Amino acid sequence: MNKMIFVNLPVADVAKSRVFYQALGFTINEAFSNADGACVVISPQIYVMILQRDFFKTFTALPVGDASAAVSSLCALSCEGRGDVDAMISAALAAGGGEPVPARDLGFMYNRSFTDLDGHMFEPFWMDPAAANG
Repeated sequence: MNKMIFVNLPVADVAKSRVFYQALGFTINEAFSNADGACVVISPQIYVMILQRDFFKTFTALPVGDASAAVSSLCALSCEGRGDVDAMISAALAAGGGEPVPARDLGFMYNRSFTDLDGHMFEPFWMDPAAANG
């Protein structure tokens, strides 16, 4: 069985966050969604659970950080090409996200970053397959 990853993110407004992630071209798995959260399908193995902050707090005894004030994680998302990286950034910006750092072009790899409505940071990137294979 292939491993799957579910990234859980606290959000201020589940409904607005659903719209944001759908604007990036992702879908919502309604079977795992309700008023407290939604399951964003990135790929068949990658999901983002956007959880209302109060509901998110029920999963931890630690304080929940504010992603708009400090970064504690960065989720990198592979893309098929440079154009796909740029398209994802354009969609994120049009949906109300931000671009916290400028693009990085290393020749063999190209990446940009965006933040969602709550400040969670994502990094879409493209890597030359020849460089990735050694």
